[in-house]
Amino acid sequence: MRNFIVTVDGKKYSVGVEEVGESVSDVAVPAVTTVAPVAENNSANVSKGEKILSPFPGLIKNILVSDGVSVKKDQPVIVLEAMKMDNEITAPCDGKITLKVIKGANVETNAVLAVIG
Repeated sequence: MRNFIVTVDGKKYSVGVEEVGESVSDVAVPAVTTVAPVAENNSANVSKGEKILSPFPGLIKNILVSDGVSVKKDQPVIVLEAMKMDNEITAPCDGKITLKVIKGANVETNAVLAVIG
């Protein structure tokens, strides 16, 4: 499985593409296994506040809080699935959370998942 970010009509999507053949001639269209919009993670959007970074690559399986709510230190905020295991990502501090990913998105190591400000 290879992950790509594809832009369609100005909207970015994280797409996981599974290889199903040995060469391009074997397959007319690759099998797309996951598609999820990707939030913009540019530095202007995350320059203020405490960033919550992905500790490893994985799939955002669940988001446990709503965007803009107040969270407490060590409160679980996101469930990240990696190697078929669910990992709770917790808030590093108290504050108002701004989510930078959505459920179903594939993320890489050190991707910004949320910002607490």
